[in-house]
Amino acid sequence: MANDPYKVLGVAKSASKDEIRKAYRKLAKKYHPDIRPDDEKAETRFKEASAAFALLNNEEERARFDRGEIDASGNPNGPQGFPGAGHGQGFPGGFAPGGFEDISDILSDLFGGQSRGGRRQSFAFKGDDIRYSLQTSFLEAINGASKQVKMGDGKQLKITIPSGTKDGDLLRLRGQGRPGAGGGPPGDAIVEIKVSAHGNFKREGNTIRLDLPITLKEAVNGGKVSTPTPGGVVTLTLPPNTSSGKILRLKSKGVPSRNGRPGDMLVRLMIVLPDNVDAELKKCLADWLPKEDYNPRKNLGV
Repeated sequence: MANDPYKVLGVAKSASKDEIRKAYRKLAKKYHPDIRPDDEKAETRFKEASAAFALLNNEEERARFDRGEIDASGNPNGPQGFPGAGHGQGFPGGFAPGGFEDISDILSDLFGGQSRGGRRQSFAFKGDDIRYSLQTSFLEAINGASKQVKMGDGKQLKITIPSGTKDGDLLRLRGQGRPGAGGGPPGDAIVEIKVSAHGNFKREGNTIRLDLPITLKEAVNGGKVSTPTPGGVVTLTLPPNTSSGKILRLKSKGVPSRNGRPGDMLVRLMIVLPDNVDAELKKCLADWLPKEDYNPRKNLGV
């Protein structure tokens, strides 16, 4: 084989053993004769890839090739060697003994079969995975939901979205991917969850944040106010003399947790005045005199 083994596998000369192994796995899965029977070009490509991997997977042989001491078939270069005298002699496609067992291991792992003595056997391999994207609402992701997804073949699948799901989470549906070959199992369907933003709630980890509008009267007098949460409406008790920006914590009203206590909900109180303030309120404020020197911007130096 005269082809450059690095080019055959599609890797750089600086590639690690793991990168070389992954490249060979990919080519073996694509060109193995059991996958593409009666395809001479594919079989040739498979043999070239196997020979390239056998050479590059052997650290000593790889170093000799990099130094120019041997060619891509394992034959010595220069006057010390002659064609056919290299380490690939006697092995199909130029297999080098130092890498042959690793090739068998890879094929066995990849196809679920065994390869012994270089003889091709019948292999079964898992089908490819299929990826889908599923849009869901903020509350469905927080509380959990069931959704229907239409697969590529038209089949409808019911998907359970676990409570506490985050944007970008992946759900794996076993056996719902592409069919396998040679009796191998089908691949999986991998569903990426896309969570829509909510108009009021904001998620930070397992914490939910909410800005809650309150009236001036509620801020001054305190009292109970209805407050929405992802799980429904609850009653929140305001302390008297509450300023805008004050944050109250609702324990365990945040994101449900699969391990341990759920998150909390942080409610920031925001005093909101009506668009048109009536004359009575203006008069009340004009007549109001604080009992002490009151300046809410004192700490800002103004």
